[in-house]
Amino acid sequence: MEEIREKVLKGERALFGSRDLKISGCVFSDGESPLKESSNIALEECIFEWKYPLWYCRKVDVKNCNWYEMGRAGVWYTDDISVSGAVIEAPKNFRRCKNVRISDTTFSYAAETLWTCDGVELNNVTVSRGDYLLMNSSNIKVDGLKLSGNYSFDGAKNVEIRNSTLMTKDAFWNSENVTVYDSFISGEYLGWNSKNLKLVNCTIESLQGMCYIDDLVMENCRLINTTLAFEYSNVEADICSSVGSVFNPSSGMIKAEKIDNLIIEKDKIDPEKTRIICKEIVTRSDKPEWA
Repeated sequence: MEEIREKVLKGERALFGSRDLKISGCVFSDGESPLKESSNIALEECIFEWKYPLWYCRKVDVKNCNWYEMGRAGVWYTDDISVSGAVIEAPKNFRRCKNVRISDTTFSYAAETLWTCDGVELNNVTVSRGDYLLMNSSNIKVDGLKLSGNYSFDGAKNVEIRNSTLMTKDAFWNSENVTVYDSFISGEYLGWNSKNLKLVNCTIESLQGMCYIDDLVMENCRLINTTLAFEYSNVEADICSSVGSVFNPSSGMIKAEKIDNLIIEKDKIDPEKTRIICKEIVTRSDKPEWA
């Protein structure tokens, strides 16, 4: 494998169409698409300063490299890429890629990142300003994600998340087949319009969370400061805490230690279709406070 070391590479398509190349300690300076259409590339301790560095590539291994903010839209239409030990300032990274593995990496500005990808693995990844992370992507495995950014996983399919902290409004909208284990999720309107959402050993804080869901399962979950939950959802929920309020569940079973306010509008849903198992229901209402 040919090696390029400690070069400053400038200009349009500086290493266009490269094959079987190791690149170490290099800076990709001004000039778009330096590695477009390349394959079997190993990059180590490099810096991407400008746009579109890895488009239409195959078999790329990236270790301890960094993307500056203008290295945006960095990896598109690329298959079989592994990134580890990176700091990525650039937004709009990883789009329409297949088989993406990212570990021990920080995204400091991750707007519109990991869109429409198939086969994504994230391990020990930190994401800031990550609005719409992983939108319309599929076959995703996540372990140790720390996310700050709204609208995450919109339209995502076949997702498994473990040991993560998700600070994200409108997470999992329009998603299918999502399972989250041993994680903390905070954000309004969690899971709306999703199908087959399963939450196991999770702590959740949400206003109007878990509504409009087709097949919601919760096992051993804690709900803190969570109100107006489960509206028009069919749900099987085993909650090991109190719930602020439950509002118009459509069917299923809800088990909780305590419900502060159970709101059931009999003209909107059939209360007989949902079994409520609870030691204490503080108040019952036949309409929400705004009605």
